[in-house]
Amino acid sequence: MKLAVIGGGSTYTPELAGGLIARAESFPLRELWLADIDQTRLEVVGGFVARMVEAAGAPFEVILTVDRRAALDGAAYVITQMRVGQMAARRADEYLGRRHGLIGQETTGVGGLAKALRTIPVLLEIAAEMRALAPGAPLFNFTNPAGLVTEALARHAPEIPAVGVCNVPITTTMQIVEGLRSVFGEGIDPAGAALDTLGLNHLTWHRGFRLDGQDLWPQVFAGFLERVRSGAEEGWDPATIEALGMIPNYYLQYYYYPERKLAEQLHWPPSRAEQVMEIEHELLAYYDDARHSTPPDLLMQRGGAYYSTLAAQLLDAHYNDRGERHVINVAHKGAVPGWPADWVLELPCRVDRAGFHPLPAEALPPAQAGLAAAVKAYELLAVQAAVTGDRQALHLALLAHPLGPSADRIEPLVDDLLSTHREHLPQFR
Repeated sequence: MKLAVIGGGSTYTPELAGGLIARAESFPLRELWLADIDQTRLEVVGGFVARMVEAAGAPFEVILTVDRRAALDGAAYVITQMRVGQMAARRADEYLGRRHGLIGQETTGVGGLAKALRTIPVLLEIAAEMRALAPGAPLFNFTNPAGLVTEALARHAPEIPAVGVCNVPITTTMQIVEGLRSVFGEGIDPAGAALDTLGLNHLTWHRGFRLDGQDLWPQVFAGFLERVRSGAEEGWDPATIEALGMIPNYYLQYYYYPERKLAEQLHWPPSRAEQVMEIEHELLAYYDDARHSTPPDLLMQRGGAYYSTLAAQLLDAHYNDRGERHVINVAHKGAVPGWPADWVLELPCRVDRAGFHPLPAEALPPAQAGLAAAVKAYELLAVQAAVTGDRQALHLALLAHPLGPSADRIEPLVDDLLSTHREHLPQFR
């Protein structure tokens, strides 16, 4: 069996390899193909991954390539974890937002829009190549903005079984489990945990938690609210949490407290991209040292906690027809009443050999549903703009976005965005 990783030069790749090594018996991988356009970086990261695999008894072969089609040819599974324009483009996204007094974040606001415009055409190229070279292979997209990219794939490459994957649900689950262990003891197994969450990627609300079938949400929510009141849970105010009756995804702080987030941007540098660039510099130096074959603790500072766990779980659940419950991004197909069935949502799904099946979910209350619907309107327009290069669709996407500029400031922002990323936006030329 062959797995193709597009963006194999990512500093996350060793964590993914660790998850594949841990599941080698149940997920019989034979070839791990790492593809990247940056050959130098690929050789550094890929060389380290090869040492990891060798140290584990070589359960599979690691193959490095700058030929994406060669990586996709005959792949049983495909993972995308790429960044068009690399980290310099992420930094440019952040400062684009700051120049215009807007949120400049990787997936949220104008920064997320700029990243989507660069990324969606490339993902659709990959989907077209998969049709010819890896027909039927599931595509697990970790590339941000994951929900928006998956929306584009669902609408413009529907024959590809693509899902958007984010580590926030599994990270939240593990944090809840750790909190419960302090109360009920260390014997709690996260395999029996089920988080009830709904919304869009990076725009979800957690509203239920069961462990081995037992409803523990009252304790979980009460504990979260108490931490908010005590200041131990940073970024939230108690009145908002009490009114919601849910635990918001931490990215919702950009929507609920935009003034605070804008004020934080005034203290750059370093922006988050600049912080990550420093971390990646150290990681790549570590990977390049032939003495090392185990991932460093520094990798956790890069972000993406439990990435390897989640990726390996999804691959294993699909291959072995396990019927496991996972929170992923897919078209909900009517699972949520009242919302168009073709909307891509982040929600619990059953994962088995036949695919990814959304589980019936209760609709969100108006305060949450209204925000999600507004952001979904922006997403649909952003997909249209990314695919067609339609400047008017881009204008309307910014007009619809709750974090967008005032109407009379949209055109200067569009000019700046298209100029800043001209090299990676050929559809707008």
